[in-house]
Amino acid sequence: MEIIAAYGTVFVILAIIFGLYMTWGIGANDLANAMGTSVGAGAVTIRQAIAIAIIFEFSGAVLAGGHVTSTIRKGIIDPSSIVNSPEILIYGMLASLLAAAFWLMVASWKGWPVSTTHSIIGALIGFAIVGIGPDAVKWGRVGGVVGSWVVSPVVGGTISFLLVMSTRKLIFDTEDPLKNAKRFAPCYVFLVGFIISLVTMFKGLKHLKVDLSVPQSFTVAVIIGLITAGIGWYFIRRIEADPAADREFHFASVERVFAPMMLFTACAMAFAHGSNDVANGIGPLAAVVSIVASGGEVMQKSELPIWILLLGGSGIVLGLITLGYRVMMTVGRKITELTPSRGFCAELAAATTVVIASRTGLPVSTTHILVGSVLGVGLARGIGALDLRVVFNIIVSWLVTLPAGAIMAMLFFFTLKGIFS
Repeated sequence: MEIIAAYGTVFVILAIIFGLYMTWGIGANDLANAMGTSVGAGAVTIRQAIAIAIIFEFSGAVLAGGHVTSTIRKGIIDPSSIVNSPEILIYGMLASLLAAAFWLMVASWKGWPVSTTHSIIGALIGFAIVGIGPDAVKWGRVGGVVGSWVVSPVVGGTISFLLVMSTRKLIFDTEDPLKNAKRFAPCYVFLVGFIISLVTMFKGLKHLKVDLSVPQSFTVAVIIGLITAGIGWYFIRRIEADPAADREFHFASVERVFAPMMLFTACAMAFAHGSNDVANGIGPLAAVVSIVASGGEVMQKSELPIWILLLGGSGIVLGLITLGYRVMMTVGRKITELTPSRGFCAELAAATTVVIASRTGLPVSTTHILVGSVLGVGLARGIGALDLRVVFNIIVSWLVTLPAGAIMAMLFFFTLKGIFS
């Protein structure tokens, strides 16, 4: 308690700096791979992706990010045995933020799309092992995280594969692909509005005192989906055939129909990302602030003041602007060649998988889902459409994320404890 009284302000300042660093890493890696399909498919430019991120990432974080967060992400560790030594938890949260942020910076520099959730979980595990004891780690939940390395990409890949096959059957393999593209495009746009609405209502509107039942949520999602489809139809109906472009690429005009549809999915993915993943960076920050403010009380949940949500949104956008292009290029161009139709299928599959996971409790990572969805799109054209060397590097980076975060958190924990104790 004396340590918190003496260094409380220092701890909060460090938490803000490390939290900003962590959210910067989320923007450079996590948001970048969410926007990568749109950029890689040529539906939006990097500048447009950044503009979309600024608007919709902020909206998602502030409106649906939740004003209360679990201080220990995903309940992966139990801090009850150190309630009388809250400074240990502060060292652990700071070390975890710094370790996860550093790993995200390395991964982003290499262009590896890794899971920010798994980065912070690995860091928390490392801190718990050396700071509290191995028994403080809920190893059953860690097993679920490891299982998600398979579950996430398989589910996302399967759905994206089926979506690509549906576009092929309904649009590309017909006598008049452009006419059929215009006919079925509003249906696909409806799915975007419907799915993202469900993600938002299932995951993050409780702090707005909006508590809808499942039937009510589906009704609202259908209405939003119909409105989205109407807006999509308005833009898509104006697209005319371009004979010159079609001579160069037979389906050029059809792909132009999918370009505005990808704009919808890019906005939706940025909003969903802001609401779902901003807490990975600001949860530990909120924990430190609440412990210091309460004089040393360790709580499982803590309030999220609006300034912390704004800090998280700012860090994420900054990360996308400064280093996000590397991960964008990996997801958008290096795994497989994307067109607007393929990119749209990948993003819609990823959003659908997030909805399924949020309702069934499947332990999934949005990054792994999206990469799996891009793989599914590539597999629809045959294994030769994938760059297997890039895929192998991505899988290795997933396997390394947990231990890398854990080892660095251990080192940072002992360093911080040595400085302040």
